Amino acid sequence: MTESLLEKNILKTAEEVLTIEASSVTALIERLDKSFEKAIEILYNCKGRVVITGMGKSGLIGKKIAATFSSTGTPSFFLHPAESTHGDSGVLTKEDVILAISNSGETSELLQFLPLVKRLGIKMIALTGKPGSTLGQKSDVVLDISVEKEACPLNLAPTASTTVTLAMGDALAVCLLKKRNFSPEDFFMFHPSGSLGKKLLWKVEDLMIKGEELPVLSPEASFKDAINVISQKGLGLALIINQSGKLEGIFTDGDIRRTVQNYDKVSDLTIKQVMTKNPKTIKKDDLAAQALQIMEQYSITALAILTEDGVPEGIIHIHDLLKAGVA
Repeated sequence: MTESLLEKNILKTAEEVLTIEASSVTALIERLDKSFEKAIEILYNCKGRVVITGMGKSGLIGKKIAATFSSTGTPSFFLHPAESTHGDSGVLTKEDVILAISNSGETSELLQFLPLVKRLGIKMIALTGKPGSTLGQKSDVVLDISVEKEACPLNLAPTASTTVTLAMGDALAVCLLKKRNFSPEDFFMFHPSGSLGKKLLWKVEDLMIKGEELPVLSPEASFKDAINVISQKGLGLALIINQSGKLEGIFTDGDIRRTVQNYDKVSDLTIKQVMTKNPKTIKKDDLAAQALQIMEQYSITALAILTEDGVPEGIIHIHDLLKAGVA
């Protein structure tokens, strides 16, 4: 087989895998019913922890689901079903909820775990590809995660089935997040380190430029005055503020270039004639991450910060977001 033909076969196989897994996840939508709603109610009303369990690949997926739950407001941990029958089940309380994962629904280690769950009266939600299995019959709620076929050409290695399980876990976690009104500030509590923490830690007022550092001009200022102010302050822009103290516009390095290109004589111009009206703004109580999102969306490098009355009180610049690790 030639190298080019081999490459084509590899890409074709990859395409088939992704198509099978994507269609398997999409198929879950039609199965969202009262059982899913009941599962959410049980998880939401859990007074203890959500204990996720599963063997092999199901267990690995279960660990990720447990991590997602815990980081989004639903206390959760993974319990290995085999270890649970050798003493680890001592961590369970009657107020917990079990989320058991098994594609076949007949995993022996899970079935050995069931008598203890029933004796403690713990509610159990099953994620299984066989709703009529022993696990399904013994559970309070069953969520069907069956797939038509695995992405593996032998139809043996857990591929599409584990992807579907992960997606169902994400659906549960996000629904719980919304039901709890989980905020960015709540999320930060569980992610104080790294880029996620930095993005959620900083607010606009923590990074904004204010006071005498602000480049400010009146609408009647000349083009030369604008260049001088922008050059002195080094932010690449100036805020145009009218007699009422309100923001009327913004004048940037880009506006300077456009003005020079469009006008033969710039000396007679006032900034009001060439400024950018209705510039993008933000409030000081907003998250710095929101400022970054606006800048990226509109391909700009700074935002004016306004009070509730529309009075400018600062600027937040992309450079400050970079220094703080937000960008």
